[in-house]
Amino acid sequence: MIRFLVYAVPSKSDLKILTVHLPDAYIEGLNKLVDLKFYPNRSEAIRVAIRDLLRKELWERPRRMMVEEARMFG
Repeated sequence: MIRFLVYAVPSKSDLKILTVHLPDAYIEGLNKLVDLKFYPNRSEAIRVAIRDLLRKELWERPRRMMVEEARMFG
C-alpha cells in the first residue's frame, strides 16, 4: 500500500533561518533529490527530513515505549 502524507507548508514568516554545516556527500545527495524532482528545493527536503526525524524520535518512540511498558506490566 502506498501512503502519501500531506501537510501544510508554513508561511515564510513562520520560518526561521538555521545555518548547518554538512559534508559534501550530503549536499550532493540533496541536490540529486531536487534534480530528480522529489523536492522543489533543498530547504524543503531538509524540512521533511527533520520532520520525519522528530516524528520517529520524539513522537512515535515514546508512544511505542508506553505500549511496550503496558504489555510488560499490564
